[in-house]
Amino acid sequence: MPGLLARYDALIASGELRADPDQRAAAERLDRLQRELEAPPPAAGLIGKLLGKRPAPPPRGLYIWGGVGRGKSMLMDLFVETLGIAHKRRVHFHAFMLEVDRRMAAARKAQVKDPLIAVALDMAAGLKCLAFDEMVVNNTADAAIMGRFFTALMEAGTVIVTTSNRPPRDLYKDGLNRSLFLPFINLVEAKMDVLSLNGPTDYRLDRIGGLATWHAPIGDAATAQVREAFFRLTDFQPEDAAHVPSGELDLGGGRRLHVPKSLKGVGVFSFKKLCGANRGAADYLAIAQAYHTVILVGIPKMGPENRNEAIRFTKLIDALYEHRVKLFVTAAAAPEDLYRSGDGAFEFERTVSRLNEMQSDGYLALGHGTQD
Repeated sequence: MPGLLARYDALIASGELRADPDQRAAAERLDRLQRELEAPPPAAGLIGKLLGKRPAPPPRGLYIWGGVGRGKSMLMDLFVETLGIAHKRRVHFHAFMLEVDRRMAAARKAQVKDPLIAVALDMAAGLKCLAFDEMVVNNTADAAIMGRFFTALMEAGTVIVTTSNRPPRDLYKDGLNRSLFLPFINLVEAKMDVLSLNGPTDYRLDRIGGLATWHAPIGDAATAQVREAFFRLTDFQPEDAAHVPSGELDLGGGRRLHVPKSLKGVGVFSFKKLCGANRGAADYLAIAQAYHTVILVGIPKMGPENRNEAIRFTKLIDALYEHRVKLFVTAAAAPEDLYRSGDGAFEFERTVSRLNEMQSDGYLALGHGTQD
């Protein structure tokens, strides 16, 4: 099987990828890690055995971060596909942490001593490389255990490779009880190489080229379009649509928001869930920080009787706009016709202006969280 660099060079030669120094550096570092993982362990020799010589430590892991669409997932795909070892695993970070939660609950029920460490050692057994795509931490419970859990995994010999949209120090930024998470950040910086991947080409934006972001009226055709956007943005296979991961967003104060579809920084929400319930600006800010793309379905036409929903919708759009979140919607009408009469209808015109701008190529080209 051709190695990672050979496959990467072939993609460049075919024109599927464009030359990108940051991307090339990440590919070379992943290739080196492959060779380290595939190398047979050095023989200790008789003298080494007599002296109780310890085996060589495992290779350093890798944390690759960068903006949306810069090729992180593509490189992770190539790395895992061409890694010539049996004991490897690739999993979405959120799904992995849900698995950890389930196994810890079972260990507590069985009265296992120190369930967290027991589960970590059990998962590390025979696992040489664990690869995550899009590490994001927005759950207080996960943040509190990650330092000890991943320390145990690494000390047991498992090498971690992960991608993220954020550098380690920005993970769980401003999160509740963030001090509990700092040991994990320190662990990443001590045990893993951190690489930035922020080249000039947004490949994910290329993938949604030709797709409109506003789809009206609500119906099968509109649903099919936002569904297509989700699969293009997440690389998830449409034929496996029944198994798209869900997620939970920590809103603070013990409140959590269920996200029906959540993958690689793309979240799918219903208008009813976000604007029909009693939510405030802080909730919408949490969504805007956690997701680079929001797919919002079922936006209705609103009138005087929907004053509260219209106000919440305005706050949601403000948060998404200010964080340069890409927005795909199914709606009953064009932005101009969503809320034409009722308290705040005049002020709603600013929301209409923002919704129209958010459909433009210029807005879509902006990086998540940028303010320029």
